[in-house]
Amino acid sequence: MDGGATVVRGVYGIPTECYGGRWECGQLGTAYYSQYQKMKKEWKNTVYLARSRIQGLGLYASRDIEMNSMIIEYKGEVIRSEVGEMREKKYEGQNRGVYMFRVDDERLIDATMAGGPARYINHSCDPNCSTRLVDSGPSGDDKKIIIIANRPISAGEELTYDYQFDIEDTADKIPCLCGAPNCQKWMN
Repeated sequence: MDGGATVVRGVYGIPTECYGGRWECGQLGTAYYSQYQKMKKEWKNTVYLARSRIQGLGLYASRDIEMNSMIIEYKGEVIRSEVGEMREKKYEGQNRGVYMFRVDDERLIDATMAGGPARYINHSCDPNCSTRLVDSGPSGDDKKIIIIANRPISAGEELTYDYQFDIEDTADKIPCLCGAPNCQKWMN
């Protein structure tokens, strides 16, 4: 997939270092499972949607969030990569934003038509959040994408993470609007 080169939001990637450890991408241990269950119950009291200075709508912290806390799950329809490629072209043809997140080489989460509020988290070159791919089931097939706080986040602060788009040729570059002091000027 080309990373959604014609839209600001596209197919987000999971950091490659996530494909190994027990917490980052392995099954949730007891402590992390408890934190996951707590996050599922409390996310509505943790975030809110509002206009963003970066792009369109953004997701904001409604309370102070501690470093390494699970904030919200990226939800949507789990689809095969081939289906994702077709949908991406369809959405772009409709001039619709694309909200997809790659789980692995074979699967994506498509939140474009039916997804949770995590799809509104904007990109930043200096993000306050990161993503983690975790297995929430005993089989290892129930992968979830969780947004984690990289540092303490203050109430009212916009949540951001690095989309980690694939590098594209100059013609397909997507301008970055994050405004961070270390902004790379391009999201891909």
